[in-house]
Amino acid sequence: MNAPLPLQAASQVVLPDLLLGFLAPHASPGAEAGSAEADWLHQRRPGTDPVAALSDWLKQPPASALPLLGLVAHLQLGLAELVALALASAVETDAMTSRVVAWLQAPLPGSRPTVGLVTRIAQHLHIDHAAAQLAQGAAARSRVLQWVGTGRPFTETALQVPLPIVLALQGQGRHWPGLSTTEPDLALLTPASLHAAGQHAKALASEADAGTLIVRAAHPVEARAACAAVARALGRWPVFVEGPAPDGLGPWAWMVQALPVIVVETAPGEHTVLPELDGYAGPVLVATGFDGSFTRHGSTPSPWTLPMPAPVERGRLWQRHLDDAALAGRMGHSQRCGAFHIGQIARAAAHQARLEGASAVGEVHLVGAIRDGAAPALGTLAERVPETIDDAALVVPAALGAELEALRQRCCLRETLTDALGPAARTRYRPGVRALLVGPSGTGKTLAAGWLASRLGLPLYRIDAAAVSSKYIGETEKNLSQLFARAEHSDVVLLFDEADSLFGKRTEVKESNDRFANAQTNYLLQRMESFEGIAILTSNSRARFDAAFTRRLDAILEFPAPGPEERRRLWLGHLGAGHALTTAQINQLAAVCDLAGGHVRNATLMASVSALQGRRAIGFADVLLGVAAEYRKLGRQLPSGLQLAGGVVP
Repeated sequence: MNAPLPLQAASQVVLPDLLLGFLAPHASPGAEAGSAEADWLHQRRPGTDPVAALSDWLKQPPASALPLLGLVAHLQLGLAELVALALASAVETDAMTSRVVAWLQAPLPGSRPTVGLVTRIAQHLHIDHAAAQLAQGAAARSRVLQWVGTGRPFTETALQVPLPIVLALQGQGRHWPGLSTTEPDLALLTPASLHAAGQHAKALASEADAGTLIVRAAHPVEARAACAAVARALGRWPVFVEGPAPDGLGPWAWMVQALPVIVVETAPGEHTVLPELDGYAGPVLVATGFDGSFTRHGSTPSPWTLPMPAPVERGRLWQRHLDDAALAGRMGHSQRCGAFHIGQIARAAAHQARLEGASAVGEVHLVGAIRDGAAPALGTLAERVPETIDDAALVVPAALGAELEALRQRCCLRETLTDALGPAARTRYRPGVRALLVGPSGTGKTLAAGWLASRLGLPLYRIDAAAVSSKYIGETEKNLSQLFARAEHSDVVLLFDEADSLFGKRTEVKESNDRFANAQTNYLLQRMESFEGIAILTSNSRARFDAAFTRRLDAILEFPAPGPEERRRLWLGHLGAGHALTTAQINQLAAVCDLAGGHVRNATLMASVSALQGRRAIGFADVLLGVAAEYRKLGRQLPSGLQLAGGVVP
């Protein structure tokens, strides 16, 4: 009697009523005569032998029972499991069934059927080893049947069917609490990606066993959209699982024709074993980032990595948000970002246009939204630097200025740089730009990074090494992985100030901490080489970096201490037009004070405080106060020429 049940056609008897009716002659001893529960049972007592009654019912089940019998056939459940599943699902939605079950099980608390109650019904049906079937059968393995109150003896353990499965058996269960069933906007995908989704769906459908596809994208929303496109091509609808898969998800997904999508972020080198989902035989998708590895059923699933859209495709994505086709085309070629970030920028620009009362979104609104950091989702790992640095604010030697301009041009041309070159140049080329700015403190390295971002029209984000670094093994790499992936698909400039704290030399392995530190450095070296965005690193010394790292850089720019001519321009640029210094005094400051730009800035700000207190324009004496303070901070003596010029040293 434990063989899988045959599926046949219809009668109007409700299975839980039929099963409970078998116990009518065996109502609880001492039960009050004429109770509603006893009357209900006696009205449902079958007129034939229970085995014959159930056999007749199975030959002609009602249409409402077909989902239940379909699940039984799919899971290959036995008769005892059918009895348990029918009763445990009925008590969840039928109040009278719940009351009768509680009455039959008194004095045990609760109204869910126990193993003991199912065993009593199984005895009437001559089912052998019913309790063992419930404990070890497919219903328990797939978690379509779950145990409640496991601290009690097994016969007193209550059986429960998850409510989403109960509703699915009634044709109403297309939602599971805690799981998202909202399909992302497929407009996030380019025609090429939609075509690829269809091809992957065909491959999954043709696999004999349950296929698995790892969908990798820079942003989780794009990965979800790609999974939704595959699900649609398979004639299913996606259900997104973040965190552990709930018990019973497999049978429920099979019943409602859902396609489970596991959403997970993995760190570099992290390995994840995907859940088996007992009771589900269809494909499974994984929406994730670019790092980590996965296995399911003991094998490595097939991968699909969403590429950065080509300039023409990006132009079409922009055109979905803009009325100006020419502007959309220009944005597609100038802004290297994915569909999700294009939508974010367009919405921010449209909001700004409405604030200004403009009739349409213009290029100025788009550029403003980009510079304001509308697109990136870098979280707490980076801080946006909002200042716009114009040409006049950057004071560097002419040769260095030419190098910075060449670096800017390299950034602008990075996508098409190898189009006309040979195969050796195109091989392994990545459209990223990595530059190291080295020089003494205060020489303008960070300012130059801001100037570059301003000239490119891109937001600048300073990396917080403290926020990125973690004492937990693998967490630093995970943070950096997310940072790099989101940055290169957002088209931002990353600034690693004092970069040697993250990219320093590898050390000799003397203890386990050294091994992990070297592993972190190795990951950074490899990820920086594959980075497809713009990264600017600053440091006071080139010697602090690993030799293998400098090979991976596209440019190394030396920022020397400013000479007299640069110092004169620095003083003029900081003092502005409202000072009272003579040309000779400015020339003297430039010739005698060997201070870098950062120190000139500090001295000027202190001079401004002194002048404002005296309600006058900044004079030479005010400047000398600031200069003297900077020299004291440096632990150096004020130049003798300035002591003579200023009289008494402040």
